[in-house]
Amino acid sequence: MVTVYDVPSEKLIANVAQKLKDSGSVNPPEWAEFAKTGVHTEKAPIQVDWWYTRAASVLRKVYIKGPIGTSKLAAEYGGFNDRGSRPNKAVKGSRSIIRKSLMQLESAGLVVRNKNNGRVVTPKGQALLDNAAKEVIDSN
Repeated sequence: MVTVYDVPSEKLIANVAQKLKDSGSVNPPEWAEFAKTGVHTEKAPIQVDWWYTRAASVLRKVYIKGPIGTSKLAAEYGGFNDRGSRPNKAVKGSRSIIRKSLMQLESAGLVVRNKNNGRVVTPKGQALLDNAAKEVIDSN
């Protein structure tokens, strides 16, 4: 049985992002084309479908590291803030993007809240990720 751990993350995330886009359960909000992904970035993402890629990546991270909350996920997507001549400092990514993605994944039935611990993947979400991993292995 092929799982998420057995395939390259880039190919898996691209496959899952396409599945989320085709299903229509995840949709970018109207402000998504203007939003930065954190205080450490200068501009918004240039990819047209970056929202689906981020949602797929969040789903994969919840699968691997779950139960996990928005603050820990924001730290996963953070980076280094350029502070001029002072040393760079680690900052978290946008919690709003992660929160909205998790809400959409939760309404799609792929993620569920765990009592006081964050969110975990449902059997439906696990099946989606494992089937995508199988497709990635079969395509190679």
